[in-house]
Formats: sequence, C-alpha cells, structure tokens
Amino acid sequence: MTHYPISGSTYDGAGVSIAAGEAAVDLIKPHTERATRPEVIGGIGGFASLFRLPVGKYQQPVLASASDGVGTKPAIAQALDKHDTIGIDLVAMVVDDLVPCGAEPLFVQDYIACGKVRPEKIATIVAGVAEGCVRAGCALVGGETAEHPGLMDPDDYDLAATAVGVVEYDDVLGSHRVREGDVVIGLKSSGLHANGFSMVRHVLLDIGRLPLEGHVEEFGRTLGEELLEPCRIYALDCLALQRETDVHAFAHITGGGLAGNLARVIPPGLTAHLDRRAWTPLPVFGYVAARGRVERAEMEKTFNMGIGMVAVVSAEDADRALAVLTARHIPSVTLGTIEKPGTADGDVDAPRVVLTGEHPKF
Repeated sequence: MTHYPISGSTYDGAGVSIAAGEAAVDLIKPHTERATRPEVIGGIGGFASLFRLPVGKYQQPVLASASDGVGTKPAIAQALDKHDTIGIDLVAMVVDDLVPCGAEPLFVQDYIACGKVRPEKIATIVAGVAEGCVRAGCALVGGETAEHPGLMDPDDYDLAATAVGVVEYDDVLGSHRVREGDVVIGLKSSGLHANGFSMVRHVLLDIGRLPLEGHVEEFGRTLGEELLEPCRIYALDCLALQRETDVHAFAHITGGGLAGNLARVIPPGLTAHLDRRAWTPLPVFGYVAARGRVERAEMEKTFNMGIGMVAVVSAEDADRALAVLTARHIPSVTLGTIEKPGTADGDVDAPRVVLTGEHPKF
C-alpha cells in the first residue's frame, strides 16, 4: 500500500521557488531595456523573442550563430561574491565567435542555471550580460533562469548563451580569402579572458593556496581582481576594421590558443609565420607559468597569451588597419605574415601556424 503525505507536496518544498524567479525577472527588466536595438519586437516575458531581420540592409543576408559559456571562471566570482562582470565575459565568448565570418551581432539569449535563485545575484549577473550587449552593439532579447536543487549547491551557478548575427553572403570572411603576403595583426587581450581557469585555479588556488584577496605586486591589484578582469569585446572594432580596410579573416583566440585558433582560418598550402618578439604577454601569464612550472607549449595551447583576436589583412592595408584599431583604443601589433611553406610550395601537410622567437620579459 502506498502512503501519501498528509499535506500536499509543493514545488517550493522541492527546492524551487517560482516567486523568487518572478522577483528576479522584475529586477532584470531595467538592465535588458539598456541592451536593445530597433529591430526588437516586444520585450522580455514572452515564450519566444521576436527580432525583425534587417533585410533592407542586406541583399542576401546569411544568419550566423554561436553558443558558448564561461568555463569555470564563475568559481572565482562565487568565491569573491562578485558577479557584476561575469556576464560581460559571457557575451564576449559568443559575439566574438561571430566575428570570424564577418557577421554583425544582432542579439543574445542567455541561460543561467543555479542551485537556488537569489534574485539580487541573478539581476547582477544579467546586468553584466546587458553591459556586454551594449559594448557589442547587440540586443539582449531574452533568456532563461533555471533552479536546480539537488544537482547544484545553493550558491553555485553556470552560464551559457547563444548569439545570432548577420552577414552579406558575398562578404563572408574566412580561409577562402586568405592569400600569400597577407599580414597578421594581433588585437591584445585584457588578460585571461574566460579560458584556462581550470588550470589557473589548480595552480594558484589548489596548489599555491594563494588568497584571492591578496595584493599581487605584478598586477597592482588583488589576485581576485586580476582573475575577474572581464574579456575585451572586439565585435564593433572588427566591424569597423571590415568597413575601412581589406580584411580577409578574423580568428577569436580562446581555448586552443593563438596557433590552434588561427590555424582554422589558414587555407591548405599556406602558413602563418608569427614572431613572439612582437608582443609581451601580460604579467598574469608569467605568474601562472612560474607558479605552476607550466611549459611554454602548454601555456600557448591553453591561454590567449595576450592576444584575444587576430585579423588577417591585405599587405597594402596593414598600416591602415593598425591606425584604425589605435583610433578605437584597441592596442594591436603586427604578428607576422602569411607565406608558402618553406619546404614545398602548396604542401598541404605543412603547419598552418608557426611561432618563432621568444617573448620579451616572459
């Protein structure tokens, strides 16, 4: 015989508060109102979001989409109870993945999974997402907050997002445009961005037992402040570069590092020859390498090493590209050139990216 409880079970009793979710939505609305575009139809709260495709602006519009998260960086935010910038990182990870095909970001939708909905915390996270969308020139059209009691601890959360963009069919960028003699320009990062945090936490917190609140002379601020430095968002700067110069390809430098990501836009039979002497990685990279005794090859395949985006441009426009980026306050350097392999011209087995030299002061 089955015995049922005397009083009825409730969703609240199972650990999910609909009231808290509704309170979070109310707190989120002012932030989402900042991150909009004229093409947005309606507002937050419907089952689906509506966005009027700017067909008059494009002859053959192609939609581009990208989905990503922020890895284990939220563990740092949770440890410091500081959640106002992690949403910027989330937007950066998805909108800057649209850049390599030349797409203009149109809108972002986010997903927040948490152990317990704490409305103020959720609103703070979404405020960061909205700020990221403002920086990228796109709209935050909606999202989802899900409470997962029993699966996540009450203070835990994870983030994911999808960005949608549009590009003219004839203007799609990529490896098919890259030519011998092109120049490779690196757009510098603001720090670790949102990659490699499992190694960072292992090296600095698990092994090193370093306090996040401790001041680090190399950074001029606390370790926690350095680790939570938000990603630089390049979308609008790259769109400006496309308008004003002859860009052939972009590569977003995330997990896999500079060589791994740039290789994705280098066609067979060509090699990007890059010189490490062109830039000095930010101190945080040397700090992690020294304390974890991490070999250079491991560092370079895990982190961006100070270069967050790469532009491959025609040789004739290289100086102009650097000038455009400087005017937009994006520090950038010439990393190298696209060449045929030194062994046999057209060798499809040749490495797509070769790095030579040594970084200054690393």
